[in-house]
Amino acid sequence: MDKNGLEQYFLDHNYSRYEREHWDNFVAAIGLNPTVPTIHVTGTNGKGTTCLYIASIYEAAGYHVATFNSPFFYHPNEMIKIDGVEISDADLLRLFSAHQKDFEKYDLSSFEIQVYIAYTYFNEKKPDLAVIEVGMGGLLDATNLENLPTLLSVITSVSLEHTAQLGRTVSEIAESKGGIIKEATPVLVGKLEETADTTLRELARRHKSLYDVVDDYHGEHLVGSQFHFDYRPYRDLVINSFANYQLRNAAIALEAIKLLQESYPVKEEAVRKGLLVASPILRLEKHHNIWIDGAHNPEAVEALMRCFSTISGNGKPVHVVFASFKDKNIALELPMLGKEAADITLTTFNHPRARDEMDYFLYEADYPFNPDYKKAISEDLAKYPDDIILICGGLAFAAIARSYVVDELKL
Repeated sequence: MDKNGLEQYFLDHNYSRYEREHWDNFVAAIGLNPTVPTIHVTGTNGKGTTCLYIASIYEAAGYHVATFNSPFFYHPNEMIKIDGVEISDADLLRLFSAHQKDFEKYDLSSFEIQVYIAYTYFNEKKPDLAVIEVGMGGLLDATNLENLPTLLSVITSVSLEHTAQLGRTVSEIAESKGGIIKEATPVLVGKLEETADTTLRELARRHKSLYDVVDDYHGEHLVGSQFHFDYRPYRDLVINSFANYQLRNAAIALEAIKLLQESYPVKEEAVRKGLLVASPILRLEKHHNIWIDGAHNPEAVEALMRCFSTISGNGKPVHVVFASFKDKNIALELPMLGKEAADITLTTFNHPRARDEMDYFLYEADYPFNPDYKKAISEDLAKYPDDIILICGGLAFAAIARSYVVDELKL
């Protein structure tokens, strides 16, 4: 099998089920035993960027750091890195081929296979630590193994999403995400609503785990394309992002570094250097007069709306091109966008979970539908050359639209 064949295999095995039976049977059969000390990160929003900042700071301090993030946007190698370098095609194919028969015997999903490859690759390379992003939830997630050598469990945020899998209430979703908490291992959480905080505090108490809440950041202000802010004990820290919502993720990363300072010491110089890592793609990314953001749930759209003055250049009309998955709560997301946007064009894209015209029928009286996202973008650009175009609705759509903007429009 070559790289293209493997990518197709992952697409064909991208199951929607959410349970552990197949994975647990496979893990027991092959004896998967992760050995790299791990910071395990979950949360409704912000977990990917939080992982990026944590890893970047440790790398700046001279540590060798493995990272696992999901989903991939363009090729699966993106998910598995050491010191920011993606796993090679050769290693990816080698580790897949070594157990392909077992993957099929136990009917593993793509994500479960990717987790296995990541943990096996990290065991081979022996970095100083790993920063592992949960796929969804926590308790039933494939990254969550009983024998994972966890240094710190991080829960960035908790809000209503994936309710069919994780629970119908914030408390139930917090319980699911709290499934990554390990015995006598510190827990770090972002700013949470009371019900989520209460649930997670109780889980930490039961596990005899220290429970730490991120501190407030202060003095935030945007200078060009960089946010400056203070986070105790540091003054005038800088991140390369237009998005003020990234400050909370940076603050969580800084708190994680502080909690592990005794085991993994980091000097202030490395903290500052690490935070200056390039902003992740699809998070308030700017190309000429086009902005692209992967906000994919009401909490994330609300955070995006707090950036609207930055997006609009303090007054320019903003024209939204929007597409999302069928399970996303557009009943909340579209009205939030509609309060500030000059107009919204609904569209679709090539993905089995993408909404099509029929899935938008309740909203077409307010927002027109264009079946071709490329035409929706290019027509807005032609009609409004001096205005702002905002592409959003979800990470998958944002990634596909970004390719069009960068590779075809050359913006």
